[in-house]
Amino acid sequence: MNDDNRPAPPLPPLRPGLYRHYKGRLYQAYGVARHSETFEPVVVYRPLYGEGALWVRPYEMFMGMVELDGRTCPRFAWEADAPLASDAGHLG
Repeated sequence: MNDDNRPAPPLPPLRPGLYRHYKGRLYQAYGVARHSETFEPVVVYRPLYGEGALWVRPYEMFMGMVELDGRTCPRFAWEADAPLASDAGHLG
């Protein structure tokens, strides 16, 4: 519920799994959450390199398009379902 007791709008869809950033690195997206103050949808994800800490990015930005070498491409492109934790080992 928001401050005036109306239900929050539904969250937009996101296919959980592995996404490739337009710069080439892989990320695991877990799903869509809601910002506690603004109710803005955000994607919860982590890089599959480095320390692998969780991050959030506004949904519209995560799913948005970017310009790269004169062409438009997705900022994050879905690659595959994420491996099960028991099968993944250390991905970072």
